[in-house]
Amino acid sequence: MAGEAPSLEERLLGGLDDEQRAVATTLQGPLCVLAGAGTGKTRAITHRIAYGVQTGAFQPQRLLAVTFTARAAAEMRSRLRDLGAGGVQARTFHAAALRQLQYFWPQAVGGQLPGLLEHKAQAIAESARRLRLTVDRAAIRDLASELEWAKVSMLTPSTYLEGAAGRGEPGGLQPPTVARLFQAYEDVKVDRNLIDFEDVLLITVGILQEDQKVAAQVREQYRHFVVDEYQDVSPLQQRLLELWLGGRDELCVVGDASQTIYSFTGATSAHLLEFGKRYPEATLVKLVRDYRSTPQVVQLANRLLGSRRNGGPAADRLWAEPLQLVAQRPQGPEPEFTECADDEAEAATVAKRIGELVAAGTEPKDVAVLFRTNGQSEAFEQALSAAGIGYQLRGGERFFNRREVRDAILQLRTAARAQPDGVALGQSVRDVLSSLGYADVAPAGSGATRERWESLSALVALADELSASRGEDFGMADFVLELQERATSQHAPAVQGVTLASLHAAKGLEWDAVFLVGLSEGLVPISFADTPVTVDEERRLLYVGITRARHFLHLSWSLARTPGGRAHRRPSRFLDGLRPGSLRTTAGPAGGGSSRRRREYKGPALCRVCGTVLETGAERKLGRCNDCPPTYDEATFESLRAWRLEQAREADVPAFVVFTDATLTAIAEAKPASLEDLSKVAGVGKAKLERYGGAVLELLRGA
Repeated sequence: MAGEAPSLEERLLGGLDDEQRAVATTLQGPLCVLAGAGTGKTRAITHRIAYGVQTGAFQPQRLLAVTFTARAAAEMRSRLRDLGAGGVQARTFHAAALRQLQYFWPQAVGGQLPGLLEHKAQAIAESARRLRLTVDRAAIRDLASELEWAKVSMLTPSTYLEGAAGRGEPGGLQPPTVARLFQAYEDVKVDRNLIDFEDVLLITVGILQEDQKVAAQVREQYRHFVVDEYQDVSPLQQRLLELWLGGRDELCVVGDASQTIYSFTGATSAHLLEFGKRYPEATLVKLVRDYRSTPQVVQLANRLLGSRRNGGPAADRLWAEPLQLVAQRPQGPEPEFTECADDEAEAATVAKRIGELVAAGTEPKDVAVLFRTNGQSEAFEQALSAAGIGYQLRGGERFFNRREVRDAILQLRTAARAQPDGVALGQSVRDVLSSLGYADVAPAGSGATRERWESLSALVALADELSASRGEDFGMADFVLELQERATSQHAPAVQGVTLASLHAAKGLEWDAVFLVGLSEGLVPISFADTPVTVDEERRLLYVGITRARHFLHLSWSLARTPGGRAHRRPSRFLDGLRPGSLRTTAGPAGGGSSRRRREYKGPALCRVCGTVLETGAERKLGRCNDCPPTYDEATFESLRAWRLEQAREADVPAFVVFTDATLTAIAEAKPASLEDLSKVAGVGKAKLERYGGAVLELLRGA
């Protein structure tokens, strides 16, 4: 009858496809939803919750929906309100646990709940002072990330060493020192009567495990659970979820193992992949209809995952058979692949192409430039500013607003006042920035230390470029003035502009046009991804980038860092078989340019002692695996370490800034007799050779 209100089924199920409808109508027992990118998973699970509430299967106050960001939780609550299920709680794991902890603390523990430590920096700095360790701001950020990883992995200071095997040296500290700092950090919190966000989860888990009355109350309150982005659950979050359930199986999980990109924070897709083992009777639904992207974008994403080969038992255990997405949108343009002469040419090419899209009607806010590290943003900020295109940075500060860049400009301004004539600008800038953590060789690993190095390295590269283009008279004062002018000119509208973001920061977002830049070996995959497991994660990260695009997709890389530089780069291995045989190339600033052949891959580095494949960056630097005995003289090595400590104290920098342990070991084993020999040791760049080479050779001759 005309004007008749739609039925409940029509209102909540009418707009769903068959698989989404299966999710929405499966209201009992364990349910696992494998949802590919752009397949409408949030729509499916919110309609499931609303349908369950409206049919009486769920009581809204007794259902808890958990997701991973406050933004996602707010979006879910908004959708549920629109669907008539406003009484359902949608929270992050931390928010849900904190609410329970605040309620149950008086009866379970007694007294007042300790204060919440929102930022770890001051507590870690105090912990380092207690141990008489020298750590800078970047190291503190890296150590904060490491402690967060350790705690969500349910490690303690006493179990950290075993659990953190192979994780490198966060903040430049060796694992035993990190374990000591971990304990000192816990002591500082006790002294100040504080808990951190990880403690919120840990203490809640402890109370639920030890106090059966509290556990019974929580389980009475919540009968049904929904967990979104289940591939990102950490061991600690999984344990909390199990305690909430208390052996029951009214659980719906939603995720996609192919979008697991936060393993460095403790997330693991193992819980999603093994859901069927824990719940053999679980219903499994796969969402594969992609409503976001064109068939061309979807095909490229499918091919990227499909081209992955076996990586060994450890990697294969965490690699699921990828969902084959099926595009639902009309045909669109083919993805564009562009090879550029250098970084500057790549940024200019991207800015020009964005200008063409904007001129054709695409809104700047519907365009994104995605890169692997935040340090890559500066070139694209400059190119977009030069083209008069506004932009906004997501997941990171604008380049000239970053703390390390502001500190660098301050130091350079001070140096300019005392700079004597005739000193090479590039070397002067390197000398000044070395006190802030710059070194000729990039630090191993990821995190704040690496990001800071990228920023400082960009300033050094700019100094070299300007010195070469403007002549010997271009000095430190001129360079500082140039930096100030560039900082001023790059202020652009923040909201309506093109989005500049790292691939990690782009997760969960989408744009009409996406530019994936810097797709060369060493960036994608990143250089410190040196095991099959970490390389797989880099492949998934590129997959996430591709699936952010609705209509237009552009992939690019450069062959050299600077104009006129040696073309030593090669396209990412992930593009093999995806990029066309005939590549569109762009010229550098001087014109010209041609298609370059991919360099031959020389194969894996092998141990010079036993001949096995070297797995880590430190092993490759040494030229042997850690299990093989060192070939250096112990007295020589100790002499080098003592010399390094003296140099570090004189320069007021951490010892690893002079030379890392791996580089010192390599020097002791190589026993170089000349500067040329020393220059061949991994970790000894031109600047360090000039600064320390003579002293190192003299020490070796004396030894």
